[in-house]
Amino acid sequence: MLWVHRTVLIIAAVLPLVLIARVAHSADPLPALGVDLSQTSISGLSSGAYMAGQFHVAHSETIIGVGIVAGGPFGCAENWLVRSFPSIWGASYYNAMQAQYGCMQTYWGAPDPEGLADRAAELAEEDLIDPIDALKGDRVYLFWGRGDDTVTEPVVAATAEFYKIAGVAPDDILFLSGSPAAHAFVTDDVGSACGTSGSPFLNDCSYDQAGAILEHIYGSLTPPADTAPAGTFLSFDQSAFLAEPTARGMAETGLLYVSPDCADTAGCRVHVALHGCRQNAAAVGEAFSKGSGFARWGDQNRLIILLPQSSESPGNPRACWDWWGYADPDFRSRNAPQIAAIRAMLDRLAEPIGN
Repeated sequence: MLWVHRTVLIIAAVLPLVLIARVAHSADPLPALGVDLSQTSISGLSSGAYMAGQFHVAHSETIIGVGIVAGGPFGCAENWLVRSFPSIWGASYYNAMQAQYGCMQTYWGAPDPEGLADRAAELAEEDLIDPIDALKGDRVYLFWGRGDDTVTEPVVAATAEFYKIAGVAPDDILFLSGSPAAHAFVTDDVGSACGTSGSPFLNDCSYDQAGAILEHIYGSLTPPADTAPAGTFLSFDQSAFLAEPTARGMAETGLLYVSPDCADTAGCRVHVALHGCRQNAAAVGEAFSKGSGFARWGDQNRLIILLPQSSESPGNPRACWDWWGYADPDFRSRNAPQIAAIRAMLDRLAEPIGN
């Protein structure tokens, strides 16, 4: 599903934009809701997992926890040649090959957690990401399913080691790898049969992964009601946060779930949920935004769910998040276009209600 495409697709393919992109300029502005940014968390599946990890490390002074489902460690897509020669022609191609063969599969060897932690420390010294010490005390949820043939277990294990080396306490890292799940987000009762690959990349494995991620990060929460979420799903204009977003792999329109208590009362928390490749709203409709289960937990726990949307773009025909540099050579710092856009969304949500 979410693997990095072959060379000809990476360089040349441009597919038509559909559904969500078509209604871009009719979407409302993202509302100001007075959220508590200090209680922000993030998670994602595959390309969304790699992006969640990048965002977490880049903004570790803000993010308190991360859920990584089938994803590798921070910066593992940087090819050694690109690191040695940052301005080399075709840098995104070299990174894409590294991503596929050394950061999803391990044909070129598993990621090097110690080397990647050293690289992250260098970026922090250059003030391109937050200080590495800010990761201490954060909570990390990691998941790999035995039916996953897209991302291998050693890659996710390397993510756990990266966080340990970076200072996250072992007790704060939960790494689950016993499920028969395929390369998919896991649910209690939604999606394809457990272990089945393919769209919409949700596996019914009788396991509430959204709840597990949120409770690992935030601690014990009030269980969701058996009824449908009582809050509101909103479409908002992502172009307010990134000029010409589709050229950078982001859709014109994003999604937001506002639980009932958060619409007019400040202080709610935000969880950012990042879909995987070919799992954006243009491809699967409401399958991820509603089927993942995050919104159900929001109602009882004063949580807002931010669901940014990627899009197809040159070099990115599967609408993956940019974790190897297809949108910009700077793909993992605070200045990376997609990371900066998501951060700007959070800052907007933190503005006083009514602004």
